Amino acid sequence: MRIDIVSIFPSYLEPVTLSLVGKAAESGIVDVRIHDLRDWTHDRHRTVDDTPYGGGPGMVMSPLPWGEALDAVAQDGNPQLRPLLVIPTPSGMRFTQAVAQEWMSAPWIVIACGRYEGIDSRVALHFATTPNWAGVAEVSIGDYVLAGGEAAALVMVEAVVRLLPGVLGNQESAKDDSFAPGDMEMLLEGAAFTKPPTWRGLEVPEVLLSGNHGRIAAWRAEQAKIRTELQRPDLSPQDQSSR
Repeated sequence: MRIDIVSIFPSYLEPVTLSLVGKAAESGIVDVRIHDLRDWTHDRHRTVDDTPYGGGPGMVMSPLPWGEALDAVAQDGNPQLRPLLVIPTPSGMRFTQAVAQEWMSAPWIVIACGRYEGIDSRVALHFATTPNWAGVAEVSIGDYVLAGGEAAALVMVEAVVRLLPGVLGNQESAKDDSFAPGDMEMLLEGAAFTKPPTWRGLEVPEVLLSGNHGRIAAWRAEQAKIRTELQRPDLSPQDQSSR
């Protein structure tokens, strides 16, 4: 998989060289490339924004450098592949584990990190209908507003890359993630424990020490339901069935 990220703050994205994503890049599982949007500006101030049509506060990112940047990124790749353009924005669809699962099979993702009041909407409209692109996904990682798309890009890259075969030390561990598809779909992951068995007067649940894998699996499934009902009642089976 190839992932390109375009930003006016490329140093913000240095964490992609660390931890699981960095190791995946070193081993060749994923190819992550960071680009500075200002490299496609043509004035001495390296301007990337302008005042919004119709008035209003803030500035809007110009389509001019974005168009050139995305064209250049697409041209510097395998012509047999079509990149998916991802634009982090509070007004986008919700990014979920299901979306991460879907994107893990994409051969090429390009993330455009907006700032200020966002990117001129014509950028998304143009690349959604450009033949050598696989489409556009405007995505939100939560119901809040950040200063820019870089933090969201880091979240999405890690969520997708950790699912790729060979990234996790034990690929089976991803199957028990919160929101992972399967028998426990849309349930939060239950509590986890390790040594020592007693810590500050708190005991590890006896069932986890029993060696009975059937009992342990049943206990974990029950704990996932309990945690989901307490922390995210909107995800609980009872809530879903009432909708």
